Amino acid sequence: MAREQLEVLSALDAAKTQWYHFTAIVIAGMGFFTDAYDLFCISLVTKLLGRVYYYRAGAPDPGSLPPNVAAAVNGVAFCGTLSGQLFFGWLGDRMGRKRVYGMTLMCMVLCSLASGLSFGSTPASVMATLCFFRFWLGFGIGGDYPLSATIMSEYANKKTRGAFIAAVFAMQGFGILTGGVVTLVVSAAFRAAFDAPAYQDGAVASTPPQADYVWRVILMFGAIPALLTYYWRMKMPETARYTALVAKNAKQAAADMSKVLQVDIADSKDPAPSDGDRNSFGLFSGEFLRRHGLHLLGTATCWFLLDIAFYSQNLFQKDIFTAIHWIPKAKTMSALEEVHRIARAQTLIALCGTVPGYWFTVFLIDRIGRFWIQLCGFFFMAVFMLGLAFPYHHWTTPGNHVGFVVLYGLTFFFANFGPNSTTFIVPAEIFPARFRSTCHGISAAAGKLGAIVGSFGFLYLAQNQDARLVDHGYKAGIGVRNSLFILAACNFLGMGFTFLAPESNGISLEELSGENDDETSAAPAHARTVPV
Repeated sequence: MAREQLEVLSALDAAKTQWYHFTAIVIAGMGFFTDAYDLFCISLVTKLLGRVYYYRAGAPDPGSLPPNVAAAVNGVAFCGTLSGQLFFGWLGDRMGRKRVYGMTLMCMVLCSLASGLSFGSTPASVMATLCFFRFWLGFGIGGDYPLSATIMSEYANKKTRGAFIAAVFAMQGFGILTGGVVTLVVSAAFRAAFDAPAYQDGAVASTPPQADYVWRVILMFGAIPALLTYYWRMKMPETARYTALVAKNAKQAAADMSKVLQVDIADSKDPAPSDGDRNSFGLFSGEFLRRHGLHLLGTATCWFLLDIAFYSQNLFQKDIFTAIHWIPKAKTMSALEEVHRIARAQTLIALCGTVPGYWFTVFLIDRIGRFWIQLCGFFFMAVFMLGLAFPYHHWTTPGNHVGFVVLYGLTFFFANFGPNSTTFIVPAEIFPARFRSTCHGISAAAGKLGAIVGSFGFLYLAQNQDARLVDHGYKAGIGVRNSLFILAACNFLGMGFTFLAPESNGISLEELSGENDDETSAAPAHARTVPV
């Protein structure tokens, strides 16, 4: 690649932080706000779905989703997300980031609405319809991962790039928090309008018919923020790095960036491609494997291990809170009261642990660097999980749940001020422009594979070891305590794989990927896998 074509990219790297950068953060971030809301709000209403559709006459406890249905409802969106990450990641490198960006958002809007309109004459048909729409909802969400990260990394200057990408991802925290708040408001409104006794005082009356509207309203709300940003997403120009390096139109890249950024960019000639350009290797070539194979292994494996722990904890907070007696037993509450209490507990965790962790990353990542934040995040997640697991019987004793919640919240803090943020950021920085979206999609898909393992596996593993105390329809598992030991081990493994990806702090994207190099010798210095 001739150097004169990169003048527009040098100008972007040196550009001061401007209003358009913040506009791009909001436009891309609202997609992630919706992603997190849609993925995690299902955990707030699964208990309600069990009461509404799987009532068992004469049973001592309220109805609950059968194991296979619970696994499908919780995990099907992740299957769609994995597929979407691979497909839209690849498509973003073939068609351009902008052209694909609108497709993902409309898919999310339509499927959010459709999820709340799930229909059927039997419980099984309602759940099947819900799973169908949540799969395609996940498909759209999956596309947002590689595209949002890539677009933000390619717009940003090299000095504050990490903070900008982290700020986009930090909107996930507000999405999780908003899911809890919306559920609190909706459940409180329905409780005030339709008073109901506890299950033990009136099994049928404890779940009023109107409760069927509660989960539908909560799921459909996710379409609103995505719809509000659709117009602005369509107005964004294609990123200069895609236009210059992939479409090979430096003049158009300069013109596009001059419109939105206050930088003086001179027109550049579009040089003819060189037959000997060593940057023309393919994704499945030996050259890519030599230069970026370990990097891709590192980003994908770290994301896989992180999501096993992160999503298993997020999706099954309600079960953990019940185990430590922070939420009363289901039979002592009405259906709407149970939803309200679960939402209150998850909102508190999000407010005190999840959201602050994201913003610590935003403010510190360009000072500390990606490597140390990820390494320390994995380490402290493991430490606090072991702190929950070793004295687990102490934490489950009435009166000790406050200490459990504090340690539990700290695991989320260090997940977000740690690998949950950095695994999203690093793949958007270290790969060549023509593979950037694809490689980010591969890394993210590995993460969602971990989420599937965590969500399906934890559902069964966390069941009580005593067969008499397991949830209806389940077999005895290894218990929450032993599950926490497994999750801690995943974090320790994540520490090891962190060493495979290079530190990208303060380095231009072209230096990281080697696209600035004309020599045909060894890989660039920044491809080393030990931080400098």
